Amino acid sequence: MAEVVLRPSSRSARLGIRATPEQEAILKRAAEARHKSLTEFILDSACSAAEQTLLDQRLFVVPTGQYETLMDMLDRPAQPNPGLERLFSKKASWEKR
Repeated sequence: MAEVVLRPSSRSARLGIRATPEQEAILKRAAEARHKSLTEFILDSACSAAEQTLLDQRLFVVPTGQYETLMDMLDRPAQPNPGLERLFSKKASWEKR
């Protein structure tokens, strides 16, 4: 997913949030780790989460005549897929250590 980059001159809306001291501390540490200001880090993180939330919304619009065909396809038993079997047999990159 592409990182959202906002130019300072394009920022005109003001957002206000309240956080616990613990939340503020972890946000500041994370911002420092990314070499960003606290505001930049929070905006980038919030925009990434918002984009992901919107991408996770799935709506399938199927013409009436194709609805039964789609339902039949979904009701069929799964077929072997060698490519997926190979993919799922490999360890994830975070598990290789």
